[in-house]
Order: sequence, then structure tokens, then C-alpha cells
Amino acid sequence: MKRKANLTNKRSDWMRLDKFLKVSRLIKRRTLAKEVSDQGRVTVNGQVAKAGTTVKAGDELAIRFGQKIVTVKINDVRDTTRKEEAAEMYTIVKEESV
Repeated sequence: MKRKANLTNKRSDWMRLDKFLKVSRLIKRRTLAKEVSDQGRVTVNGQVAKAGTTVKAGDELAIRFGQKIVTVKINDVRDTTRKEEAAEMYTIVKEESV
């Protein structure tokens, strides 16, 4: 008898930027994450990124929220995560006002 694979907390090597922002809870909804990315308010490793840009562990994101820029380093990429574990997916490098 075959068993179904457990998809909870599935890890992969890379993920779309908009999905990472949503799963890590840096941005609440994926549609909003897509809009923010497509407006050019997110950079990945210094390059302006669109929603479909792939991210992986070790990448550095800079996200502009209004008058604040938050820079984070990606520690882990998971398809799903619980609310309590979401903050483990990234480390805040710096926050600055613009």
C-alpha cells in the first residue's frame, strides 16, 4: 500500500518571491505581495525583483514599506509554515527610514 507524501512544512531549494513573502508573513496576503513586488518595491540581492523572481536560502531582500526599508536575509524556504515558525524563515538585517 502506497503512502501519501506529507506536504506539511515541505522544504524546497527555491520559491517564488511573492509566495515567500506571504508564507514568511512579511506581507499578509499573496496578492499584496505580488503588487508590492511588481511595483519595484522589493530587491533581491540588490536587483529589483518581480513577483515571479525565485528566491533561495542566503538571498537578501530589501522591502520598502511606505517610509521604511526592511532588509532581511532568507534562512529557510518552506512551502507552508505555522505562524509561530514563520519568523525563523528570515533574519532582519536592518530597518531604516527613508
